[in-house]
Amino acid sequence: MHPVTLSPFSIDATSVTNADFATFVSATGYRTESERQGFSAVFHLAFEGADDDILGTAQDAPWWYGVRGASWQHPGGPGSTIEDLDDHPVVQVSWDDAEAYCAWAGRRLPTEAQWECAARGGIEGARYPWGDDLPAKISDEDWPCNIFQGSFPGQNTLEDGFLTTAPVRSFAPNALGLWQMVGNVWEWCRDVFDPAYYATSPTHDPTGPTSGPTRVMRGGSYLCHDSYCNRYRNAARTSNTPDSASGNMGFRTVSG
Repeated sequence: MHPVTLSPFSIDATSVTNADFATFVSATGYRTESERQGFSAVFHLAFEGADDDILGTAQDAPWWYGVRGASWQHPGGPGSTIEDLDDHPVVQVSWDDAEAYCAWAGRRLPTEAQWECAARGGIEGARYPWGDDLPAKISDEDWPCNIFQGSFPGQNTLEDGFLTTAPVRSFAPNALGLWQMVGNVWEWCRDVFDPAYYATSPTHDPTGPTSGPTRVMRGGSYLCHDSYCNRYRNAARTSNTPDSASGNMGFRTVSG
């Protein structure tokens, strides 16, 4: 833990949606890396397609399929669609794709420090945007975020109502009015990832290491579960290569 001071900035209230991304694609003709490569990563319970669309599984994580035809318009594979999902977060977008969207929109990806500041919602030192309690049922009907319930990775009991993504304005916003900063989809940040960066990072407006092979992802996703991936905490961090995409990776943008 360490203090960080940030200059003022604005951040999207929600993740970028399918409708937002469709507007960008319509205006520019942009094709995502998954579309150009012809495949992407899909969680096995979300797969929709023929058996021969599965090109293989991830090493040490066989619940991830490499799926021919998976893309932002077909997030679960060629048999899936985003029809009626305009208000869901766009997924199957790489860091490079997110950067292209930002350039078009006149915005940018948040730094890791900006993202964490926004996620905390003004509650200093809390584990989650709503406080320190683990994400369990707040009442008989409500969950605080979209994560995996049941026995990962084989059975999701859907107690929060969603197998994969939820509409971006589901659950409750944090105290800053920001929706689903944790759970739902991982969000790309601008920074290069370095697990040791905090030991030497500046305390004012840190922007990450100057070089490295991977980029920061924050917030966890609908696949996070205590037994596997307790990364729906404000401070949790992970990374991936900038050309990678999957069915649980999205982004939001900032200015300032």
